Amino acid sequence: MGDRGDTGPPGQPAGYPVGLDVTEFLRDGTVVTFRPIRPSDGDALVAFHDGLSARSVYRRFFFAHPHLTQGEVERFTHVDYVERMAYAVLDGDRIVGVGRYERIPGGTDAEVAFVVTDDHQHLGIGTLLLDHLADVARGHGVTGFVAQTLSDNRDMLGVFLASGFPVTTSTAAGTVTLRLPIDPSDDYVAARASRRPWRPGPGE
Repeated sequence: MGDRGDTGPPGQPAGYPVGLDVTEFLRDGTVVTFRPIRPSDGDALVAFHDGLSARSVYRRFFFAHPHLTQGEVERFTHVDYVERMAYAVLDGDRIVGVGRYERIPGGTDAEVAFVVTDDHQHLGIGTLLLDHLADVARGHGVTGFVAQTLSDNRDMLGVFLASGFPVTTSTAAGTVTLRLPIDPSDDYVAARASRRPWRPGPGE
């Protein structure tokens, strides 16, 4: 994990953790960039949200929410990269996924959530976001994640249950609350290694 510097390159905010930018290959071979979100991502985040299907938006917010408010854009793009962290996933210049955690005050758990554009779902982005967020969170003293998802959102449930972390769940009113310690146990390390997507070799 990269250091959290006090200054970053031009266009990046003070404290931007430059060492966390990384290239990943998705299951279909698509190359994407995972990087911490920036205040300058506001317009791209609006376009990302506006491009989500009503179903994907409902699964993320639990209600119809076709457009982000200016306050939401401000909050979602301004994080401290420690207590509040967010990754943007970019395919070229387009945001195709966002994942974030927010530490719960007074404890060592953090709430985690992510959403992926419909045309990039089922390619492993959710799993990769969970891995990268857990890496950063552990470095800042977070020991567990808490997530909520609709009980019929089998895709999201599958990401957590197949993560390699030991997961406990509780269900109420059609919503599943998941709790998972994010210590890199042997089971997690093995699961993470086994699900890493195909990467091209030299000349491929």
